[in-house]
Amino acid sequence: MSTTTPTFKPSLGLLDATMIVAGSMIGSGIFIVSADITRNVGSAGWLVVVWLITGFMTLTAALSYGELSAMFPKAGGQYVYLKESYNPLLGFLYGWSFFSVIQTGTIAAVGVAFSKFAGYFFPALEMTDANIIFQAGVLKIYPAQFVSIAIIILLTYINTKGVQGGKLIQTTFTVTKLVSLFGLIGFGFLLAAKSEIWNANWQDAWSMKSIAADNSTTPVIGLAIFGAIAASMVGSIFSSDAWNNVTFIAGEIKNPKRNIGLSLFLGTLIVTIIYVSANLMYISVLPLNDIAHAPADRVAVSTANAIFGNIGTYVIAVMIMISTFGCNNGLILAGARVYYTMAQDGLFFKKASTLNKNAVPEWALWAQCLVAALLCLSGKYGDLLDMVSFIVVIFYVLTIIGIFILRKKRPEMERPYKAVGYPVLPAIYVLMGTLFCVLLIIYKPNFTWPGLIIALLGIPLYYLAVRSNKK
Repeated sequence: MSTTTPTFKPSLGLLDATMIVAGSMIGSGIFIVSADITRNVGSAGWLVVVWLITGFMTLTAALSYGELSAMFPKAGGQYVYLKESYNPLLGFLYGWSFFSVIQTGTIAAVGVAFSKFAGYFFPALEMTDANIIFQAGVLKIYPAQFVSIAIIILLTYINTKGVQGGKLIQTTFTVTKLVSLFGLIGFGFLLAAKSEIWNANWQDAWSMKSIAADNSTTPVIGLAIFGAIAASMVGSIFSSDAWNNVTFIAGEIKNPKRNIGLSLFLGTLIVTIIYVSANLMYISVLPLNDIAHAPADRVAVSTANAIFGNIGTYVIAVMIMISTFGCNNGLILAGARVYYTMAQDGLFFKKASTLNKNAVPEWALWAQCLVAALLCLSGKYGDLLDMVSFIVVIFYVLTIIGIFILRKKRPEMERPYKAVGYPVLPAIYVLMGTLFCVLLIIYKPNFTWPGLIIALLGIPLYYLAVRSNKK
């Protein structure tokens, strides 16, 4: 009796891939982070500029990744690109950071966002002192965290049953949230926009200032302007991240040499348009100080209340629950493929290198689920994500530099799709990404060193893995 080893089945088309890009990007960030950005830059013009810069960087990176995805159309994505451009160590450092914080921390944060907004309908899920189940020092456990873990377990289980279930959830929920977001933006402009608010917000649109809790302002001048922009972009980059998740599942995409690059462009373009439009809508509905000091930073809730009245809170709560559920499905589906490829290279737990009878890396999915669940309980996922924005952008910069390296090192390789605007656009991204990281080191060092430490902890782990493989 012969047995066959399960292999990935190419079953995802262009629409599915595009929905993974857009769905993985849109979580809860666009509903929240504009408050912190506004406090940092203090003007309508600079709020929009921060989102435009982030959108430009995301689109440029996505267009550049198209070349790499066409060269290496297999599971693993960015891990594979870094390994092939540089060496296995750098690929491992990315994979380690991805497993320990980047992907798992995002899954945890998005899961808890789901539970927080479910608290509007089920008060027991509100993360208040009245609902604490257990406390030990700074560690506080709420029912919401267990609901978050339950959602992560449910989506992990669904994805162990094959890519078709995950594909159905991803496409359905992403289409729903795209329609909902476009609807919210449209209703905002049609029903709640006020010319006096719009004009007031744009009256002094290009004077950067920080806004304090008491609404007092401090002018931001000179080089500090760049620091304020970099600090603001921590939120917008977090909201725009995970666009590269589609590259991790290349082995399951039909005609990956064409469809991955195209889905990267379409998905990031759709989300960039939505994000910039949403912020223009916020500015047309709410005074700038109301954006900066929205309760719990929930700008979208304040906006929806202005549009729909008190029911607006529940409208946004449902939208965010749909958004975060679909977002986490995409993150869970894609992330496990990175650990699978690392394990195939002997750089991760051996059990992660196998596919189950449904042709998905089940062990890797559950390992990812476990770490994400622990981060949910720790309550530190938000802090960690702020701190790894720095290291995430460093890996993006290194990956795009890899395009230049591979053009020199492996000119003979087939390149069905070439980076748009090469070498200018990739070089611009490298410069902008490097400037962002340097400015964070100078102005927000607390956002930089923890991410570096997490990544560098992977060095001894790499050599331990290499040594164990030689035995």
